Amino acid sequence: MLKMSQKGSVEGCDRFEYLQTLVTEFQDTDSEEAKEQVLANLANFAYDPKNMEYLSQLQVPDLFLDMLTEENENFVEFGMGGLCNLSMDPECRDIILQSSGINLVTNCLSNQREETVLSAITTLMNLTTPSSRSQITDPAILQCMLRFSLAESPRLRNLAIVFLQECCTEEQVAQVEQQMQGQQTAIGIPLPKDEG
Repeated sequence: MLKMSQKGSVEGCDRFEYLQTLVTEFQDTDSEEAKEQVLANLANFAYDPKNMEYLSQLQVPDLFLDMLTEENENFVEFGMGGLCNLSMDPECRDIILQSSGINLVTNCLSNQREETVLSAITTLMNLTTPSSRSQITDPAILQCMLRFSLAESPRLRNLAIVFLQECCTEEQVAQVEQQMQGQQTAIGIPLPKDEG
């Protein structure tokens, strides 16, 4: 039985055991609904810095990365949300970068779910390091962000603007804007549906 503190949080090694139980449940169940619930729980636990070491030991970053190529859109959304939370931690960020995470996250920019796209943009921002910056500020990604900066959704529009301001130089943005003149859309990247 899990020992809970007065605040209702799982303590110490019980925390690790609980997270391990969730990962095992995900691996052992055939129920998509149960897998979705476990993924959502793991993504929420990824928000707490106290869990980062345990989640890394349990290879949860790899589990979340694997979800990004699933057909089940809930798996993709929860996996992307979990990666977004994990990417705030420097060690987890490095694990994601070493696992070709930038390409997998970038592919989520074309997802139809706005929450998935917002998590992907935030994750890319969190993954930006001196060594990853050139890949994250690739012209194709900047075209996508420029397009998102014109979106009707304030959340998408504002986050894309922050990405362009925080991750890119003015010269990079101007160069991509010049390349885009005459084009109406970033090819192959539809705007997500606003679920709000």
